[in-house]
Amino acid sequence: MKKKIHTKGRPTKLCVEDQVLLCLSYWREYRTLFHVATSYGVSEPTASRIVRHVEDCLIQSKLFNLPKELPKGEGIDWNVVIVDATEIPIQRPKKTEEKL
Repeated sequence: MKKKIHTKGRPTKLCVEDQVLLCLSYWREYRTLFHVATSYGVSEPTASRIVRHVEDCLIQSKLFNLPKELPKGEGIDWNVVIVDATEIPIQRPKKTEEKL
């Protein structure tokens, strides 16, 4: 039997294991929250809350942390380019009868 997180408010739709899997698939596959949420049968805001909750639990556990300084040594090349390809939904302007 799968465990559920007991919190105030509405009961969770996903068990703890599925919440962690949702978060891991979001990080690993780098899909949008909309697509991850659709795969698990929850809404996009719910998927976002789950990811944030799992991240907060990892930080509070003190077992997971990021190094404060970059490691130094031979053979490490830190000259890399990072591209942020995050998709952000936007609202298109509504078509009006008047055109400027």
